[in-house]
Amino acid sequence: MLPNAHLATIDASKLRDYLLSPSHPVGRFKAVVFARLGYTAQNWEKLHADLLTLGRSGVCVAGPQTAHGQKYVVSGILVEPSGRAASFQTIWLVSNDLVFPKFVT
Repeated sequence: MLPNAHLATIDASKLRDYLLSPSHPVGRFKAVVFARLGYTAQNWEKLHADLLTLGRSGVCVAGPQTAHGQKYVVSGILVEPSGRAASFQTIWLVSNDLVFPKFVT
């Protein structure tokens, strides 16, 4: 399990303005994938909730220790708004100065 998973956080702007933004220079490519699964900037709260659930219940493997903290890879299944299920890998970081995991990507 992700350490302190019950305290995990996801910056809402990372979802709305990056992962789900069709106009973001880098995120727009990810937004296309998420849109096909039923996630959009208008319903970003659903992706937020689903990613938190995945972070709290998925299979966690410690990744590299970085200058910023310990990274973790959490894998699991998201059941999208479209009703389909898809496997995802997420990256979380527990910063050196914090005890809670923060969603990276």
